[in-house]
Amino acid sequence: MFDQFITNIKEKQLIKPEQKVLLAVSGGIDSMVLLHLFERSGFDYGIAHCNFRLRGTESEGDEAFVHEQVEQHGTQAHFESFDTKEYASLKGISIEMAARELRYTFFERIRKEYEYDCIVTAHHQDDLIETFFLNLSRKTGIKGLTGIKEKKGKLIRPLLFASREDIEKYAAEYYISYREDSSNNEVVYQRNFLRHKILPLFSELNPAFKKNFMASVDNLKVVYEVYDYAIGNEIHEVLTEEKDQSVISIAALQNSAHPKTVLLEVLSRFGFNSSVVDAVFQSLETLSGKQFFSKTHRLVKDRDALFIQELTNDEDRVYYIEADDMELFAPFDISVERLDANDFTIIKEANIACVDLDEIQFPLLMRKWQQGDYFQPLGMTGFKKVSDFFIDQKIPLHEKENTWLLCSGKKIVWIMGQRLDNRFKVRPETKQVLKIQIG
Repeated sequence: MFDQFITNIKEKQLIKPEQKVLLAVSGGIDSMVLLHLFERSGFDYGIAHCNFRLRGTESEGDEAFVHEQVEQHGTQAHFESFDTKEYASLKGISIEMAARELRYTFFERIRKEYEYDCIVTAHHQDDLIETFFLNLSRKTGIKGLTGIKEKKGKLIRPLLFASREDIEKYAAEYYISYREDSSNNEVVYQRNFLRHKILPLFSELNPAFKKNFMASVDNLKVVYEVYDYAIGNEIHEVLTEEKDQSVISIAALQNSAHPKTVLLEVLSRFGFNSSVVDAVFQSLETLSGKQFFSKTHRLVKDRDALFIQELTNDEDRVYYIEADDMELFAPFDISVERLDANDFTIIKEANIACVDLDEIQFPLLMRKWQQGDYFQPLGMTGFKKVSDFFIDQKIPLHEKENTWLLCSGKKIVWIMGQRLDNRFKVRPETKQVLKIQIG
């Protein structure tokens, strides 16, 4: 395996002999094998370890283990500890996504600060296969089926040629110590479910499954190159760049041989997912002024064009719910439903607001709370400052900073996820109910 490792790096020019690399070392079998290979290779390297504080004493044990390995290997090392759950809550994202953002932000900061040439991770063949199926299940294009790249910018993955079995065999041959992550055996996680439940069935069906799969991925990469070249020419016809915005000509887009595909490829560059792209495509024949949001950009539909602008500071961002909206994806996933009051029963869930449709004015507006905001808490006749409400409810600072308000005109309808305004509650005389759900 070592010879194949060196050959793979040389043939694909992943790392040059004179470069200094930063190894991501968790303490698990994959990263410990990677560390051993680099120690044998003679490359100049340092180690980076992240403690996400998600598994209690196990996480602390992993960090202590890597510290011991650093002492044995005598190399430069960098450690960081994160409150991953708090970060996920603050950002409104999953724990897995939070850990990923924290990890790669830390790696890149260390790379720049200590002048490493690249970051190296221990992703291997099985990771590539799992990623393929995860992308397939989430609705993806050809690019999502080409798997993990061995080199992407400053990120290098030199073990994609090796299977998990290869890594386990190498670890046993060289008596490599490593830490077991108990969460790897929990099938509740999507990747682990694939690893333990689905992929073994493919290998049972065909023992050459992994070998054939990798050959198929290589074929898909070639197909993607052809696709990328062809679609790039179409994008050139519909997209123009101005000083502070990107502009898509609706006429040119509709004249394209593959308008929806071109739109998807353009908007994915700005963080719009496929569901939002579907909604944008359906809006092409509607009135001007409709807005769509990704985490980083806003798209406004005008009569002849789609205008895409980068969002400013999060505190200044404003989002709208139009009368015909049923689903939004920023600042988080939101679903909107109209219900007949005769069929309605009270829902007592923090992530759901049910309001009297006749009492609100569209478009509804979503914004961050500000000092001086006030509302009439559900069940009360008087008004209260939002800041005082936070104090009464003992809301932590990070939750305050990430609190959004749903407003009708200048009135607060809902402190989203926390408390409805009494002025908009469902009453006996209510005819229609607007149900707004987060997540």
